Amino acid sequence: MAFLFGRSKARSNQELTRSTKDLILKLIAEDKPSQKIEEEVARNLGQMKVILQGTPELDVSPDQVFQLVNLLVTEDLLRVLAENIHRLPFESRKDTQTIISNVLRYKQPGEDQPIALQYIITTRPEVIIALCNGYDRRESAMPCGGILKEALKHDAVTALILYDEPSLHGQPLDLGSIDTDQPASGQGVFWKFFDWIDKSLFEVSTDAFDTFRQILVRHKPMVAKYIDTNFDLFFDRYNNILIKSESYVTKRQSIKLLGEVLLDRQFYEIMTRYVESGDNLKLIMWQLKDDRKMVQYEAFHVFKIFAANPNKSPDVKRLLTMNRQRLLDFLPNFLADRTEDDQFSDEKSYLIKQIKLLPQTPQQPRTASQESSK
Repeated sequence: MAFLFGRSKARSNQELTRSTKDLILKLIAEDKPSQKIEEEVARNLGQMKVILQGTPELDVSPDQVFQLVNLLVTEDLLRVLAENIHRLPFESRKDTQTIISNVLRYKQPGEDQPIALQYIITTRPEVIIALCNGYDRRESAMPCGGILKEALKHDAVTALILYDEPSLHGQPLDLGSIDTDQPASGQGVFWKFFDWIDKSLFEVSTDAFDTFRQILVRHKPMVAKYIDTNFDLFFDRYNNILIKSESYVTKRQSIKLLGEVLLDRQFYEIMTRYVESGDNLKLIMWQLKDDRKMVQYEAFHVFKIFAANPNKSPDVKRLLTMNRQRLLDFLPNFLADRTEDDQFSDEKSYLIKQIKLLPQTPQQPRTASQESSK
């Protein structure tokens, strides 16, 4: 490490960033990865990591950190790393995660926003999109997911993901020009998460779901507006891909997240729209009959929103009434072994009382002539 600190700091950092970028570009051009190039990249990334976070024996130099962060930005190395992290050896992928996460956290004294983040938002949103696309490959999923979870603390990063759309002209997304009332095409990077969660290997799926959850719950007013604008498209995919998933973990986590969202007052408008639908109620009632208890348990917390709603839509009220006796036979013994869960027992008892109050037969819709004779 002595050579890093024995020469001009600016020059050594500049050489380090340019050398790393050139080496990665060579890796891209190689048909078969070169071990020598991989070792040189690993050495450079290891040096960058030490400069940014130090070691137990070596404190960081604020000047060195400032220079390196700026060079990673101005040399466009953040984008190159994000787009090609899957090409790197395992330890280098871990170092890249550490480097980019540190860079996205770095703020100068007195500044509100990290330098690199401001640059990405205004000039290089492709970095965030590339990190999301890291879920396309097992090799890049975990390090990219780790960086994203750090970046999603900032609402602008959530906006970049939500409002990403394919561009015919390759122009970066300008957050200032977004029309939040314009429906999404369903082709942007956010919509890829449904397939990444449902169709990927277990560890990729699990990490993608965790990032998806962070997108939905960290900046709720923004996300509530987005879902409201894209309500039908969003819940078509959520219901049919996630809740109907053949994966036990995906199904259970998706139903749990749905319950959390619907019960959050910042998603009140979303909740009222969702529980108006008889089709949504049917889907959740089917999950109550799943042979896995945790799926049943999470489904119960969504079902109770339908059943306890004092302003049930005609479709929901008719469906509950048609199944009134079945529900009264089913619910008393539903998850009967949860004897120590007092809140669950109380909620189940309350729902049984509410269902008993329903008419015993569905009421027929009034005809136009009946309405006019009133």
